[in-house]
Amino acid sequence: MSQRGDRPASSACHAPAPRYLHRVPDSPQRDPTESRGLLFDQFDLGRTFTSRARSITQADIDGFARLSGDLNPLHTDEQFAAGTVFRSRIAHGLLIQSVASGLAWELGIFDRTIAALTEMLIAFQNPAIPGDTVRLELTVAEKDPAPSSRRGWIRFVARVLNQRDEVVIQGSWTTLMHRKADRHRELTREATRG
Repeated sequence: MSQRGDRPASSACHAPAPRYLHRVPDSPQRDPTESRGLLFDQFDLGRTFTSRARSITQADIDGFARLSGDLNPLHTDEQFAAGTVFRSRIAHGLLIQSVASGLAWELGIFDRTIAALTEMLIAFQNPAIPGDTVRLELTVAEKDPAPSSRRGWIRFVARVLNQRDEVVIQGSWTTLMHRKADRHRELTREATRG
């Protein structure tokens, strides 16, 4: 199962994957011990979670260039980019990956139940350009109950697709997820402290 014995080894998920749009709305009156996220045991192998779509704007690209310092003219100079194989400015791959991370959070499945995002493997497949709309698909590919009875590893196949269903980013995310009894105890302690 594992190359190092502490995380699930990479492997493709070949099981048919049912698709779910899982988004639990926030409630301002929510009990602080109540989680809207899913726990380790609630993730079924092959289950796919699909986010809402989000448009990528020129302002997103310009802002990411300033924030990251990545001022490559492929992202910042329309005239330069027009002379490349892409024929126009493209979004930074890491911008799209960052958007995917936000879309994953919006799904609600990790709220108060994720202990850590321990690894992301990403491969850039197709560019995203201003005006493209992207969405994230996370498919549960592998589960490992280690390292303890309190937490378990889950590896997701992660795909970012555009409005034409072209894969923009393909990869995997490995998370350490809380189990039911452990997380309930932690939330109860947090609520009583404060």
